[in-house]
Formats: sequence, structure tokens, C-alpha cells
Amino acid sequence: MSEPKKLYIKTYGCQMNVYDSERMSEALGGQGYVETKSPDDADMILLNTCHIREKAAEKVYSELGRFKGLKADNPDLKIGVAGCVAQAEGEEIMRRQPLVDLVVGPQSYHRLPEMEAKTRTGEKALDTDFPEEDKFEKLKNRPKAKRGPTAFLTVQEGCDKFCAFCVVPYTRGAEVSRPADRIIREAQDLVERGVREITLLGQNVNAYHGAGPNGEMTLAGLIWELNKVDGLERIRFTTSHPNDMSDDLIEAHGTCDKLMPYLHLPVQSGSDKILKRMNRSHTAESYLRLIERIRAARPDILMSGDFIVGFPEETEEDFQATMDLVEEVRYGYAYSFKYSTRPGTPAAERPQVDAEQADDRLQRLQGMITRHQREIQESMVGRKVSVLFEKPGRQPGQMVGKSEYLHAVHVASDAPSVGELRDVRIVASGANSLAGELL
Repeated sequence: MSEPKKLYIKTYGCQMNVYDSERMSEALGGQGYVETKSPDDADMILLNTCHIREKAAEKVYSELGRFKGLKADNPDLKIGVAGCVAQAEGEEIMRRQPLVDLVVGPQSYHRLPEMEAKTRTGEKALDTDFPEEDKFEKLKNRPKAKRGPTAFLTVQEGCDKFCAFCVVPYTRGAEVSRPADRIIREAQDLVERGVREITLLGQNVNAYHGAGPNGEMTLAGLIWELNKVDGLERIRFTTSHPNDMSDDLIEAHGTCDKLMPYLHLPVQSGSDKILKRMNRSHTAESYLRLIERIRAARPDILMSGDFIVGFPEETEEDFQATMDLVEEVRYGYAYSFKYSTRPGTPAAERPQVDAEQADDRLQRLQGMITRHQREIQESMVGRKVSVLFEKPGRQPGQMVGKSEYLHAVHVASDAPSVGELRDVRIVASGANSLAGELL
């Protein structure tokens, strides 16, 4: 029996890329590949790239340059670039970095086995199409391994919103939703492999409108179907757009037992002027009223959000409007970034905010977010939470998991097994986690 070939995948960016990397590994598993943690002994290296941040392509070229020595030592080593930079750059990657054998976009990775076989004949392989066939369905019969207690599951891809700062519509394409029966089948398969919590993924996941048995199904309808899956204990979803937060989805937060009390709902700015420049099509006021409705349905829900500061033409007054919104909402988590240009997007062509000014605003915003996060964590002390244990902690005899609010919780006990749900009383709050005791 021949030795298995080794595959090294480096994943950049969002949770959807994590999910895609798992599917790529499964696709190449049928070709005799097993994953390795190091590129040094790999037979194939895949970079699954993200195009969201500034100079993303340049960082990929820099990373590829580090593999020149490995390729020189092992001419049979195959190097591939996948994901959104692959989609955006295409043949340019091979032209600029001849050591690359394979370039595959995020909609075509189900074709990896055929592309890999092509590279073994000495040819280059490029596929950045938006094919009509369902890539997920093509991969459904691939070898599947035992899983940990949590998993991502892509239900929707692409975006029709065309925010002025974002490249996703150009790299992932238009919004497409997977049929509900295929998602349910995949969820059942994940549960059989040990998964107890599933996070539904989409660029605009709450815009989900997949085919169901009685016509199009909303995300809320899909969640209710997943609620029936035996052995699945928790459901989450990300990332949502405020304009697609439908009445039935808000209601589900108050009535669906398995839907966790946590919602990531990016607003990006508190200034209506900047929101309009961003092409966000909601206002600060409409967003705040939406938060009120969500909290009326589920009073204990923990909110998280995304913010971009220093967006072109942002004034101090605009920034203060963002600070006011954050003070009112009080996020348990929030991701905040200084605006950076994405080539090909409308905002990249506009007058830019002074870098030092943007840095100052980001620090002030992050200071407020951190204060709220710690106050919310401290308010958890004394409360009982349900923790899904995921792994041993850093300390001997310690186990770590996540509460229903997505807080990391550690207990000084090795009694809980991985994948077990246990009630825990919170006894202390740290910088980024909570300490608890088993009940």
C-alpha cells in the first residue's frame, strides 16, 4: 500500500474559508491526501485566501515566496492558491509567481481532484468560473472523518448588496442559497460524526431563500427544520445584514430552543451620511429600532457587530455618531477596523481620511467596546450558564467550552468530556474569558 500524500492548507479570513478548507481537504482525501500541520513535508500546499483586507494579494505573493526553497528541494511539490484572491487575480498569480501549479476560485473547489491530477502531468490548472453545478452536492460522497463538537455549515454564498468598501460580490458572486434538504442532510451527517453545535454561514446568511418542500424557505424556516434534528443541541448563524432581519427570524430568537441567544449584526457606522456613502441602505435609527425588536423577543441576547472607522469623508461628527450608537447598543463583542482600500471598490477612489486621525478614532472606539465587553462579562458572575465543552484547557485538569452567549468558559475540572453540555456557575471574569464551577 502506497504512502498517503500530505496536504498542507493555510486558511485566511472568514469562517466560510474555514468551512471551504475542510471541504477541499475532503475532496483531496479521495486522491489519497491526508492533512499535515507543516508545509515542510507536504506534497501539496494550498493557500485558501481572503481578499477583504488591504494588500491581501501582496501578502499572498509574499507567502508564496517563502515556498521557493521547498519547491527547489522537492520539484514534485504542488502549490495552489484558492479562495477570493485566486478569484480576483486568476492567471496573474501564475504569471507573477511561476512556482504556482494550481489556481482555483471559491466556487470551483469541487473540481480540485481533476485539477490536481492535471498538475501531476506537468500542466498548470486554473479554474475561476462560477459553475452551474452545486459544488456541495459534488462533494457529498467524499471520505468524512470524526468531528469535534462544533462545526460550520455554509447555507448561502455571495452578496447582492454592493457595499462601497467590499469585494465579496466580485469574488463570491451573486447571492445563492442551497436547497434546504441538502443542508438538513449535511447537518444530520455532522451530528452522526460528533457535532452538537452548528453555525450556519453565509455572506448574508439571513438573506437565505433556499428551495424547500413547499417553495422558498427563509432562514427562520430552515432553523426550525434543523431544530428537529436529533442530537443537534445548538444552532447559530453569521453574518447577517440589518435589512434582511425578517419578522420570523426575530421571532425565532424568542421561541426556538436550539437557537442560541447571540447575534452578530454589523452596522459599520453610526452616521447616516457615512452609511449612505457605504451603500448600506439602512440608517442608524432603523438599526437601533431593529435591536429593540430583537431584544424584546429575546431580552438576554448578546449582540456583536462590525465597525469601519476612517471611511472616506468621515468627520469627527460622523465618528461621534458611531460612538453614540455603540454606547446605546452595548455590544458583548465587536470587530472594529480602520478603513483600508480594496482595489476595484467605489470607496477606493474617494478622498481618504488622514491615517493618524483614523488611528486615533479606532483606539477610542476599541476602548469603549472593550469597556462594554468587560462590564457584560462581569455581569455574568454568579449566573448559571450552559457550556458545551470543546477541549482541555491550558492548565492541567482544566476544560474549556463556550456558553450559549459564546463566552469562552473554563472550569478547573477534567470531569466534562469533549462534546458534553454541562451547567456551570460563573465565578470570575477574565480579560477574554469566564471561570466557572460545575453544577
